[in-house]
Amino acid sequence: MTRLRLPALGRLSAVFGAAFGLSLGACAGDVPVASAAPASIISVPIRVVQTSDGTVSYRSDGSGHPLVLIMGFSGSQDTWPPALVDALAKRHRVITFDNAGIGHTSMPPGPLTISKMADQTAALIAALRLRGPDVLGWSMGGMIAQALAVRHRGDVRRLVLCSTFSGNGKATLPSTANASALFSAASDNDIGALLSLIFPPDQLATAGQAYVQAVTGYPGFYQAPSSVDSAQNVAIQRWAAGDERAGHGRIAVPTLIGDGADDVLTPPANTQKMARAIGRSEVVIYPDAGHGFLLQDASAWAARVNRFLG
Repeated sequence: MTRLRLPALGRLSAVFGAAFGLSLGACAGDVPVASAAPASIISVPIRVVQTSDGTVSYRSDGSGHPLVLIMGFSGSQDTWPPALVDALAKRHRVITFDNAGIGHTSMPPGPLTISKMADQTAALIAALRLRGPDVLGWSMGGMIAQALAVRHRGDVRRLVLCSTFSGNGKATLPSTANASALFSAASDNDIGALLSLIFPPDQLATAGQAYVQAVTGYPGFYQAPSSVDSAQNVAIQRWAAGDERAGHGRIAVPTLIGDGADDVLTPPANTQKMARAIGRSEVVIYPDAGHGFLLQDASAWAARVNRFLG
């Protein structure tokens, strides 16, 4: 697991200093570490389940039709804002989990690809017997969600894509400078630089600070190791170039597509491109919001997602 370099955001130093000194909570088989009824996803213990594609570490909270959340580049399941997960868990059984090579999730053999991560997600869905869950993916997680909907059609009832782009080779990509800055920030564990790419400048001291304070409430907050960052970076590049067959497949399920108008990592022009390709889709663009639009106002996005999923 990875510690992050503290940003110069005032009292965040105290928060990070306390939270990042912890280690990842213990996991044992698919049995929870604690049995107390949680009031928030932060209190939900991490479990580990054996799937047909290796072990996967995950949390499960709420009840109702299952909703699987797929995290983006360099993130762990601790990167999800608790307010978003808690709001979704009021209507759904929400599953958060770690992508390949993060936490206690196995790394598949050979070069990592978006399709391999989609296959591992399908293996988790099968192991947990979720039976046609809804799926929400953010950033790289949205790429994995698209590949899942193409490669494992029966595993997705409805799809929610957040700040992402398609894998058909026609996506509007970030500038070379911003793409390089993202990988450098992740490799250097520089949370300040990451926040500046995820939030608009005028949101850093408010939404950015609130987000960091929220996610560091997870016991033993952790991120992907640098080796996984490198593997994910290559996988994203292959997806963007249209080198994966799943990126050219047809998505047939109803899809909600969201982004921030100021997204510099997955430019919002991609929302309309995906909508035209998918067909049965809705698009929402939020003003004065960036790549982390769903982090800026988690309650509003959760309400929109809940309405869409029904």
